[in-house]
This record gives sequence, C-alpha cells and structure tokens, in this order.
Amino acid sequence: MQTLANWNGGGPGPWILFFPLIWAAVVVGVVTVLRRTGWRGRGGPWRASADPRPTGDSPLAVLGRRFASGEIDEDEYWRRLSVLDEQFGRIGKGGGPA
Repeated sequence: MQTLANWNGGGPGPWILFFPLIWAAVVVGVVTVLRRTGWRGRGGPWRASADPRPTGDSPLAVLGRRFASGEIDEDEYWRRLSVLDEQFGRIGKGGGPA
C-alpha cells in the first residue's frame, strides 16, 4: 500500500516539506488573531510604555485637567507647560524626543 509520506518507496518525498508550512501558517494565524482581537483593548503587551499621554496624577495630567475644566486660561496653560517641559523633558509636539 502506497502512502503520501512514502513516495515510490524512496523516502518521505516532497510531502515532508508541506507539514512545516502548515505549522507556520497555524502559528502566524494564531498570533494575528490574538493581536487583532485579544490584545486590542489593552494596547498589547509591547505598547504598555509607548503611550506618551499623561495619566494619573502626573503634573502634565493635572495641568491638562485644570485647563479642560476652565480653571486656567490658555496663556496660563502654555506658560506652565513650558516650565514642566524644562523640568521633566516632556516628549515634543513632533512625536520625537524634545
């Protein structure tokens, strides 16, 4: 009885190359599905520190909240933001380090 893995009795034949390709496709598919669905809400494990937006009680977050609520005007916001930029080295407007 002839099987696919035993091609003309001379060894496994070309079908042996097909199985690693199947496993590679399965791994790529699983990673793709996890990245698009499971990790989307959390930002993924590799994006945890890449978010430059201020959170919590950082000085930049407090300043932003005060400006958004109307406690300070735009001139005061920019003046205080420039002081924080000098002290803490905030990320610049262009997306790169200041």
